Amino acid sequence: MKNIPQKRTKGPYLHAYILPSLTIGLLAWIAVFTLSSFSNSEPINSPSNQDMTENAQTAPDDTLTDAADTIAQEDEAQVDSEEFPYDRGDYTSQQTRRGERLFKGLLPFESGQHDCSSCHYTSAQEEINWNPAAWELAEVWAENPEYSLETTMNQPLTARLMEDHEGMTITREEQHLLEAYYTHLLKEGPDTLQAYPIRAFIFWGLGFLMLLAIIDLIFTRVIKFKGVHILILFAGIAVHGQFAMAEAQNLGRTQGYAPDQPIKFSHLIHAGENDIDCNYCHTISSKSLSAGIPSNNTCLNCHNVIQEGTLSGQFEINKIHRAEENGEPIEWIRVHNLPDHSFFSHAQHVNAGQLECTDCHGDVETMHIVKQEEDLSMGWCLTCHRENDVDFLDNPYFEMYEKLHDKIKSGEIDGVTAAELGGEDCMSCHY
Repeated sequence: MKNIPQKRTKGPYLHAYILPSLTIGLLAWIAVFTLSSFSNSEPINSPSNQDMTENAQTAPDDTLTDAADTIAQEDEAQVDSEEFPYDRGDYTSQQTRRGERLFKGLLPFESGQHDCSSCHYTSAQEEINWNPAAWELAEVWAENPEYSLETTMNQPLTARLMEDHEGMTITREEQHLLEAYYTHLLKEGPDTLQAYPIRAFIFWGLGFLMLLAIIDLIFTRVIKFKGVHILILFAGIAVHGQFAMAEAQNLGRTQGYAPDQPIKFSHLIHAGENDIDCNYCHTISSKSLSAGIPSNNTCLNCHNVIQEGTLSGQFEINKIHRAEENGEPIEWIRVHNLPDHSFFSHAQHVNAGQLECTDCHGDVETMHIVKQEEDLSMGWCLTCHRENDVDFLDNPYFEMYEKLHDKIKSGEIDGVTAAELGGEDCMSCHY
Protein backbone atom coordinates (compact mmCIF):
# COMPACT_ATOMS: atom_id res chain seq x y z
CA MET A 1 0.00 0.00 0.00
CA LYS A 2 1.12 3.45 -0.86
CA ASN A 3 1.58 5.84 1.96
CA ILE A 4 -0.80 8.67 1.29
CA PRO A 5 0.80 11.88 2.57
CA GLN A 6 -1.33 13.58 5.11
CA LYS A 7 -2.14 17.22 4.70
CA ARG A 8 -0.57 19.47 7.28
CA THR A 9 -3.00 21.49 9.21
CA LYS A 10 -2.46 25.21 9.35
CA GLY A 11 -3.30 25.45 13.00
CA PRO A 12 -0.09 24.11 14.62
CA TYR A 13 2.10 25.89 12.05
CA LEU A 14 0.30 29.14 12.70
CA HIS A 15 0.60 28.85 16.48
CA ALA A 16 4.16 27.54 16.44
CA TYR A 17 5.79 30.06 14.11
CA ILE A 18 3.69 32.85 12.65
CA LEU A 19 1.97 34.16 15.79
CA PRO A 20 5.14 34.12 17.94
CA SER A 21 7.07 35.87 15.15
CA LEU A 22 4.40 38.55 14.82
CA THR A 23 4.25 38.96 18.59
CA ILE A 24 8.02 39.29 18.92
CA GLY A 25 8.14 41.79 16.03
CA LEU A 26 5.35 43.88 17.56
CA LEU A 27 6.98 43.87 20.99
CA ALA A 28 10.32 44.81 19.44
CA TRP A 29 8.74 47.75 17.64
CA ILE A 30 7.00 48.92 20.83
CA ALA A 31 10.25 48.62 22.85
CA VAL A 32 12.28 50.56 20.28
CA PHE A 33 9.63 53.26 19.99
CA THR A 34 9.31 53.58 23.78
CA LEU A 35 13.08 53.62 24.24
CA SER A 36 13.54 56.37 21.71
CA SER A 37 10.88 58.54 23.35
CA PHE A 38 12.14 57.75 26.86
CA SER A 39 15.81 58.45 26.21
CA ASN A 40 15.33 61.42 23.87
CA SER A 41 19.08 61.42 23.45
CA GLU A 42 19.72 64.14 20.90
CA PRO A 43 23.41 64.89 20.37
CA ILE A 44 24.80 67.93 22.13
CA ASN A 45 25.61 69.51 18.80
CA SER A 46 23.37 68.98 15.82
CA PRO A 47 25.10 66.95 13.09
CA SER A 48 25.39 69.92 10.81
CA ASN A 49 26.84 72.15 13.53
CA GLN A 50 29.29 69.53 14.80
CA ASP A 51 30.44 68.48 11.35
CA MET A 52 30.94 72.08 10.26
CA THR A 53 32.88 72.93 13.42
CA GLU A 54 35.11 69.85 13.16
CA ASN A 55 35.74 70.46 9.47
CA ALA A 56 36.70 74.05 10.15
CA GLN A 57 39.18 72.96 12.82
CA THR A 58 40.71 69.87 11.16
CA ALA A 59 40.59 70.48 7.41
CA PRO A 60 43.79 71.74 5.75
CA ASP A 61 43.77 75.41 4.87
CA ASP A 62 43.75 74.82 1.11
CA THR A 63 40.88 72.31 1.31
CA LEU A 64 38.85 74.57 3.58
CA THR A 65 39.50 77.58 1.38
CA ASP A 66 38.46 75.71 -1.77
CA ALA A 67 35.25 74.52 -0.13
CA ALA A 68 34.52 77.98 1.24
CA ASP A 69 35.17 79.56 -2.18
CA THR A 70 32.76 77.11 -3.80
CA ILE A 71 30.04 77.89 -1.23
CA ALA A 72 30.68 81.62 -1.54
CA GLN A 73 30.44 81.51 -5.33
CA GLU A 74 27.15 79.62 -5.17
CA ASP A 75 25.66 82.06 -2.68
CA GLU A 76 27.03 85.18 -4.34
CA ALA A 77 25.58 84.07 -7.67
CA GLN A 78 22.13 84.21 -6.07
CA VAL A 79 22.47 87.63 -4.43
CA ASP A 80 24.56 89.53 -6.96
CA SER A 81 21.47 90.25 -9.02
CA GLU A 82 19.86 92.31 -6.26
CA GLU A 83 21.05 95.13 -4.04
CA PHE A 84 22.24 93.88 -0.65
CA PRO A 85 19.85 95.15 2.10
CA TYR A 86 21.39 96.60 5.26
CA ASP A 87 18.27 97.51 7.24
CA ARG A 88 18.35 96.00 10.70
CA GLY A 89 15.67 93.36 11.15
CA ASP A 90 15.16 92.76 7.44
CA TYR A 91 16.77 89.37 6.75
CA THR A 92 16.17 86.54 4.32
CA SER A 93 16.65 82.85 5.00
CA GLN A 94 19.63 82.88 2.63
CA GLN A 95 21.31 85.67 4.62
CA THR A 96 20.71 83.72 7.83
CA ARG A 97 22.38 80.69 6.29
CA ARG A 98 25.36 82.74 5.10
CA GLY A 99 25.65 84.38 8.51
CA GLU A 100 25.78 80.96 10.17
CA ARG A 101 28.54 79.87 7.80
CA LEU A 102 30.52 83.01 8.55
CA PHE A 103 30.09 82.50 12.29
CA LYS A 104 31.19 78.86 12.09
CA GLY A 105 34.23 79.50 9.91
CA LEU A 106 32.85 77.89 6.76
CA LEU A 107 32.96 81.14 4.81
CA PRO A 108 35.95 83.47 5.04
CA PHE A 109 35.65 87.07 6.15
CA GLU A 110 37.33 89.69 4.01
CA SER A 111 39.96 89.97 6.75
CA GLY A 112 40.68 86.24 6.63
CA GLN A 113 39.44 82.88 7.88
CA HIS A 114 37.86 83.15 11.36
CA ASP A 115 35.82 80.61 13.32
CA CYS A 116 33.67 82.52 15.82
CA SER A 117 32.02 79.33 17.12
CA SER A 118 35.36 77.97 18.38
CA CYS A 119 35.06 80.45 21.26
CA HIS A 120 31.43 81.60 21.25
CA TYR A 121 29.79 78.22 21.72
CA THR A 122 26.34 77.42 20.35
CA SER A 123 25.52 74.50 22.67
CA ALA A 124 25.21 74.10 26.42
CA GLN A 125 28.51 73.34 28.17
CA GLU A 126 29.35 70.91 30.97
CA GLU A 127 32.28 73.00 32.21
CA ILE A 128 32.49 76.76 32.54
CA ASN A 129 33.44 78.55 29.34
CA TRP A 130 34.45 82.14 29.95
CA ASN A 131 33.70 83.25 26.42
CA PRO A 132 30.20 84.63 25.84
CA ALA A 133 27.84 82.12 24.28
CA ALA A 134 26.56 82.86 20.80
CA TRP A 135 22.99 83.40 22.02
CA GLU A 136 24.25 85.76 24.74
CA LEU A 137 25.90 87.90 22.07
CA ALA A 138 22.61 87.84 20.20
CA GLU A 139 20.71 88.98 23.31
CA VAL A 140 23.06 91.94 23.85
CA TRP A 141 22.65 92.93 20.20
CA ALA A 142 18.85 92.64 20.38
CA GLU A 143 18.55 94.71 23.57
CA ASN A 144 20.40 97.73 22.15
CA PRO A 145 19.13 99.11 18.81
CA GLU A 146 22.32 101.17 18.47
CA TYR A 147 24.70 98.25 19.03
CA SER A 148 27.07 97.84 16.09
CA LEU A 149 29.01 94.64 15.49
CA GLU A 150 31.15 96.46 12.95
CA THR A 151 32.21 99.11 15.47
CA THR A 152 32.79 96.56 18.25
CA MET A 153 34.99 94.34 16.10
CA ASN A 154 36.87 97.03 14.18
CA GLN A 155 37.43 99.35 17.15
CA PRO A 156 37.74 97.10 20.25
CA LEU A 157 37.90 98.98 23.54
CA THR A 158 39.05 96.24 25.94
CA ALA A 159 42.29 94.28 26.20
CA ARG A 160 40.42 90.96 25.94
CA LEU A 161 38.73 91.94 22.68
CA MET A 162 41.99 93.23 21.22
CA GLU A 163 43.84 90.04 22.12
CA ASP A 164 41.19 87.52 21.04
CA HIS A 165 40.21 89.28 17.80
CA GLU A 166 43.61 90.46 16.63
CA GLY A 167 43.68 90.87 12.86
CA MET A 168 39.91 90.44 12.50
CA THR A 169 37.71 93.12 11.00
CA ILE A 170 34.25 92.88 9.46
CA THR A 171 32.47 94.79 6.74
CA ARG A 172 28.98 96.23 6.90
CA GLU A 173 27.71 93.39 4.72
CA GLU A 174 29.28 90.78 7.03
CA GLN A 175 27.73 92.57 10.01
CA HIS A 176 24.31 92.27 8.38
CA LEU A 177 24.80 88.55 7.74
CA LEU A 178 25.88 87.94 11.34
CA GLU A 179 22.87 89.89 12.57
CA ALA A 180 20.67 87.60 10.47
CA TYR A 181 22.19 84.60 12.23
CA TYR A 182 21.65 86.32 15.60
CA THR A 183 17.91 86.52 14.93
CA HIS A 184 17.94 82.77 14.29
CA LEU A 185 19.78 82.15 17.60
CA LEU A 186 17.28 84.27 19.53
CA LYS A 187 14.43 82.24 18.05
CA GLU A 188 15.96 78.77 18.44
CA GLY A 189 18.03 79.21 21.62
CA PRO A 190 20.95 76.95 22.62
CA ASP A 191 21.11 73.24 21.98
CA THR A 192 20.40 71.24 25.11
CA LEU A 193 23.05 69.24 26.93
CA GLN A 194 21.89 65.66 27.51
CA ALA A 195 23.63 62.71 29.07
CA TYR A 196 23.92 59.38 27.28
CA PRO A 197 20.94 57.29 28.54
CA ILE A 198 22.89 54.18 29.51
CA ARG A 199 20.49 53.35 32.37
CA ALA A 200 17.52 53.55 30.03
CA PHE A 201 19.18 51.14 27.60
CA ILE A 202 19.89 48.66 30.41
CA PHE A 203 16.34 48.92 31.77
CA TRP A 204 14.54 48.51 28.45
CA GLY A 205 17.05 46.01 27.07
CA LEU A 206 16.55 43.66 30.00
CA GLY A 207 12.80 44.18 29.79
CA PHE A 208 12.86 43.14 26.13
CA LEU A 209 14.93 40.02 26.96
CA MET A 210 12.44 39.09 29.66
CA LEU A 211 9.59 39.33 27.17
CA LEU A 212 11.44 37.11 24.72
CA ALA A 213 12.14 34.59 27.48
CA ILE A 214 8.45 34.45 28.46
CA ILE A 215 7.31 34.08 24.83
CA ASP A 216 9.83 31.33 24.16
CA LEU A 217 8.99 29.57 27.40
CA ILE A 218 5.24 29.47 26.65
CA PHE A 219 4.93 29.48 22.86
CA THR A 220 7.96 29.02 20.59
CA ARG A 221 10.13 26.78 22.84
CA VAL A 222 13.22 27.25 20.71
CA ILE A 223 15.51 26.95 23.75
CA LYS A 224 14.80 23.59 25.34
CA PHE A 225 16.69 24.19 28.58
CA LYS A 226 14.31 26.13 30.86
CA GLY A 227 17.14 27.24 33.12
CA VAL A 228 18.08 29.90 30.55
CA HIS A 229 14.61 31.44 30.74
CA ILE A 230 14.64 31.35 34.52
CA LEU A 231 18.09 32.95 34.66
CA ILE A 232 17.05 35.81 32.33
CA LEU A 233 13.85 36.43 34.29
CA PHE A 234 15.63 36.30 37.64
CA ALA A 235 18.37 38.71 36.52
CA GLY A 236 15.86 41.09 34.90
CA ILE A 237 13.59 41.21 37.95
CA ALA A 238 16.60 41.81 40.23
CA VAL A 239 17.95 44.67 38.11
CA HIS A 240 14.52 46.26 37.63
CA GLY A 241 13.91 46.01 41.37
CA GLN A 242 17.23 47.72 42.05
CA PHE A 243 16.35 50.48 39.61
CA ALA A 244 12.96 50.97 41.23
CA MET A 245 14.47 51.17 44.72
CA ALA A 246 17.22 53.58 43.66
CA GLU A 247 14.81 55.88 41.82
CA ALA A 248 12.40 55.86 44.78
CA GLN A 249 15.22 56.82 47.15
CA ASN A 250 16.44 59.59 44.83
CA LEU A 251 12.98 61.06 44.33
CA GLY A 252 13.27 64.79 45.02
CA ARG A 253 17.04 64.67 45.59
CA THR A 254 19.37 66.70 43.40
CA GLN A 255 22.90 65.68 44.39
CA GLY A 256 25.36 67.04 41.81
CA TYR A 257 22.93 69.75 40.67
CA ALA A 258 24.92 72.59 39.07
CA PRO A 259 22.66 74.92 37.07
CA ASP A 260 23.88 77.51 34.57
CA GLN A 261 23.70 80.86 36.35
CA PRO A 262 22.73 84.10 34.55
CA ILE A 263 26.27 85.38 35.20
CA LYS A 264 29.41 83.25 35.09
CA PHE A 265 30.34 83.74 38.73
CA SER A 266 33.31 81.75 40.02
CA HIS A 267 33.58 80.95 43.73
CA LEU A 268 37.12 79.76 43.05
CA ILE A 269 38.12 83.29 41.99
CA HIS A 270 36.12 85.21 44.58
CA ALA A 271 36.23 82.97 47.70
CA GLY A 272 39.43 81.10 46.78
CA GLU A 273 41.96 83.31 44.99
CA ASN A 274 40.68 86.64 46.37
CA ASP A 275 39.81 85.18 49.81
CA ILE A 276 36.47 86.98 50.10
CA ASP A 277 34.57 85.94 53.23
CA CYS A 278 31.36 84.00 52.51
CA ASN A 279 29.43 86.31 54.85
CA TYR A 280 30.33 89.36 52.75
CA CYS A 281 28.00 88.20 49.97
CA HIS A 282 25.69 85.95 52.01
CA THR A 283 24.99 88.62 54.62
CA ILE A 284 22.01 86.93 56.34
CA SER A 285 23.56 83.48 56.72
CA SER A 286 23.81 83.85 60.53
CA LYS A 287 20.33 85.25 61.15
CA SER A 288 17.96 83.71 58.63
CA LEU A 289 16.54 80.37 57.55
CA SER A 290 18.57 80.62 54.33
CA ALA A 291 21.99 82.07 53.54
CA GLY A 292 20.53 84.59 51.10
CA ILE A 293 21.58 85.69 47.64
CA PRO A 294 23.62 88.88 47.16
CA SER A 295 21.92 91.92 45.65
CA ASN A 296 23.15 93.94 42.68
CA ASN A 297 24.56 96.54 45.07
CA THR A 298 26.72 93.94 46.80
CA CYS A 299 28.31 92.99 43.48
CA LEU A 300 28.74 96.64 42.47
CA ASN A 301 30.63 97.43 45.67
CA CYS A 302 33.60 95.89 43.89
CA HIS A 303 32.61 95.94 40.24
CA ASN A 304 32.04 99.67 40.06
CA VAL A 305 35.83 99.75 40.21
CA ILE A 306 36.74 96.35 38.71
CA GLN A 307 35.28 96.66 35.22
CA GLU A 308 37.10 93.83 33.46
CA GLY A 309 37.80 90.25 34.48
CA THR A 310 40.96 88.39 33.57
CA LEU A 311 39.05 85.44 32.12
CA SER A 312 35.69 86.91 31.13
CA GLY A 313 36.62 90.42 30.02
CA GLN A 314 33.80 92.96 30.41
CA PHE A 315 30.95 90.85 29.11
CA GLU A 316 29.89 89.15 32.37
CA ILE A 317 30.49 92.20 34.57
CA ASN A 318 28.42 94.32 32.18
CA LYS A 319 25.44 92.08 32.96
CA ILE A 320 25.47 93.47 36.52
CA HIS A 321 25.50 97.07 35.26
CA ARG A 322 22.71 96.40 32.76
CA ALA A 323 20.57 94.83 35.50
CA GLU A 324 21.15 97.85 37.74
CA GLU A 325 20.32 100.29 34.95
CA ASN A 326 17.10 98.39 34.19
CA GLY A 327 16.15 98.28 37.86
CA GLU A 328 15.93 94.50 37.83
CA PRO A 329 17.61 92.01 40.20
CA ILE A 330 19.92 89.35 38.82
CA GLU A 331 17.90 86.14 38.77
CA TRP A 332 20.36 83.74 40.39
CA ILE A 333 19.29 80.10 40.44
CA ARG A 334 19.19 78.46 43.84
CA VAL A 335 21.35 75.33 44.12
CA HIS A 336 20.60 73.92 47.60
CA ASN A 337 16.91 73.58 48.33
CA LEU A 338 15.09 71.31 50.79
CA PRO A 339 11.49 70.08 50.38
CA ASP A 340 8.74 72.28 51.82
CA HIS A 341 7.86 69.66 54.42
CA SER A 342 11.31 69.94 56.03
CA PHE A 343 12.24 72.78 58.36
CA PHE A 344 15.85 73.95 58.20
CA SER A 345 17.42 77.01 59.77
CA HIS A 346 20.75 78.17 58.38
CA ALA A 347 21.20 80.47 61.39
CA GLN A 348 20.70 77.54 63.81
CA HIS A 349 23.49 75.52 62.23
CA VAL A 350 25.90 78.44 61.83
CA ASN A 351 25.40 79.95 65.31
CA ALA A 352 24.44 77.10 67.64
CA GLY A 353 26.05 74.32 65.63
CA GLN A 354 29.20 76.35 64.79
CA LEU A 355 29.38 74.60 61.42
CA GLU A 356 31.69 75.70 58.63
CA CYS A 357 30.35 76.33 55.13
CA THR A 358 32.38 73.41 53.76
CA ASP A 359 30.70 70.93 56.15
CA CYS A 360 27.52 70.99 54.06
CA HIS A 361 28.46 72.73 50.81
CA GLY A 362 31.83 71.10 50.12
CA ASP A 363 34.98 72.96 49.08
CA VAL A 364 33.11 75.83 47.44
CA GLU A 365 36.29 77.90 47.20
CA THR A 366 37.63 75.42 44.64
CA MET A 367 34.54 75.48 42.39
CA HIS A 368 34.07 77.60 39.30
CA ILE A 369 30.49 76.34 39.12
CA VAL A 370 28.83 75.63 42.48
CA LYS A 371 27.13 72.24 42.67
CA GLN A 372 25.19 70.41 45.38
CA GLU A 373 27.89 68.29 46.99
CA GLU A 374 25.73 66.23 49.37
CA ASP A 375 22.37 64.56 48.74
CA LEU A 376 20.70 66.46 51.65
CA SER A 377 18.65 63.37 52.50
CA MET A 378 17.14 62.75 55.92
CA GLY A 379 19.62 59.92 56.47
CA TRP A 380 22.54 62.25 55.77
CA CYS A 381 21.20 64.81 58.28
CA LEU A 382 20.54 62.19 60.99
CA THR A 383 24.01 60.66 60.52
CA CYS A 384 25.56 64.06 61.12
CA HIS A 385 23.39 64.65 64.20
CA ARG A 386 24.31 61.27 65.68
CA GLU A 387 28.02 61.09 64.98
CA ASN A 388 29.35 64.64 65.37
CA ASP A 389 29.69 66.47 68.67
CA VAL A 390 28.42 70.03 68.85
CA ASP A 391 30.46 72.92 70.26
CA PHE A 392 28.80 72.50 73.64
CA LEU A 393 30.96 73.85 76.47
CA ASP A 394 31.78 77.35 75.29
CA ASN A 395 28.51 77.95 73.48
CA PRO A 396 26.01 80.25 75.26
CA TYR A 397 23.14 78.63 73.38
CA PHE A 398 23.59 75.39 75.39
CA GLU A 399 23.98 76.90 78.88
CA MET A 400 20.46 75.73 79.85
CA TYR A 401 21.44 72.05 79.60
CA GLU A 402 22.79 71.86 83.16
CA LYS A 403 22.63 68.06 83.52
CA LEU A 404 24.73 67.52 80.41
CA HIS A 405 27.25 70.08 81.66
CA ASP A 406 27.47 68.20 84.97
CA LYS A 407 28.05 64.89 83.16
CA ILE A 408 30.91 66.40 81.16
CA LYS A 409 32.50 67.88 84.29
CA SER A 410 32.26 64.55 86.12
CA GLY A 411 33.81 62.74 83.16
CA GLU A 412 30.72 60.63 82.59
CA ILE A 413 30.59 61.80 78.96
CA ASP A 414 33.17 63.59 76.87
CA GLY A 415 30.88 65.20 74.29
CA VAL A 416 27.32 65.91 73.25
CA THR A 417 25.77 65.23 69.88
CA ALA A 418 22.88 67.07 68.27
CA ALA A 419 20.81 63.88 68.58
CA GLU A 420 21.06 64.10 72.39
CA LEU A 421 19.72 67.65 72.18
CA GLY A 422 16.63 66.71 70.17
CA GLY A 423 18.27 66.61 66.78
CA GLU A 424 16.63 63.32 65.79
CA ASP A 425 13.13 64.08 67.02
CA CYS A 426 10.62 64.04 64.16
CA MET A 427 9.02 67.29 65.26
CA SER A 428 12.32 69.13 65.11
CA CYS A 429 12.21 69.14 61.31
CA HIS A 430 8.68 68.02 60.41
CA TYR A 431 6.54 70.26 62.60
